[in-house]
Amino acid sequence: MSNSVHKGWDAKRGRLEEYFDRTAFDAWAALTSDAPVSKIRATVRAGREDMRNMLLSWLPQDLSGRRVLDAGCGTGALAVEAARRGADVVGIDVSPQLIAIAVDRTPQDVQGKIHFLSGDMLDPKLGHFDHIVSMDVLIHYEADQIASATAGLAERARQSLIFTFAPGTPLLRTARAIGQFFPKSDRSPSIIPVSHDNLRSRLSRVPRARLGRDQRVSRGFYTSHAQEVLTA
Repeated sequence: MSNSVHKGWDAKRGRLEEYFDRTAFDAWAALTSDAPVSKIRATVRAGREDMRNMLLSWLPQDLSGRRVLDAGCGTGALAVEAARRGADVVGIDVSPQLIAIAVDRTPQDVQGKIHFLSGDMLDPKLGHFDHIVSMDVLIHYEADQIASATAGLAERARQSLIFTFAPGTPLLRTARAIGQFFPKSDRSPSIIPVSHDNLRSRLSRVPRARLGRDQRVSRGFYTSHAQEVLTA
């Protein structure tokens, strides 16, 4: 990652940590539970569930003996399901408070199978994994930062890297603009739509990586696009 991209990544990571730990902690704790939420957030909750289920369907059903990184794990829902398939999971998130919720919500049947920690998902000290999944983290970054981040993650993924980004569709750009008129509690933090073709072109130059499946999920105020990168 170049110095300029790295600085931009660190700056945005700091803003996201502040957002999730201070501005929107209660809202995200509710969104990732079964607590009542606004109609807007209900569509986001449903869309996130659809996306999470799709990403899990792209992983092997039997993950016994595999090491999985949930990069940007939030409150840990995807990490729990991967652990239930037999994986040894590391869940990392920029927000210490969300990690605390993830630890508290860990079901007994997977305790000891997941290690939750707060930090930078790009930290090479995390080691290598068979599969890396990053859901709705890179939606906050520019295309060059996404490409650099995925290149770094792909180096540590033995079989696959799966991530999501915000597609630069007219609908998403319009929804983002309209969203500025809604109450602050219903706003997302600086989602950045990027061109799918531009991103794929950048990813095609990542060493030892092949582009795999890609699919979009749209539910109300939730729109996100999943991309698979094969490294085996």
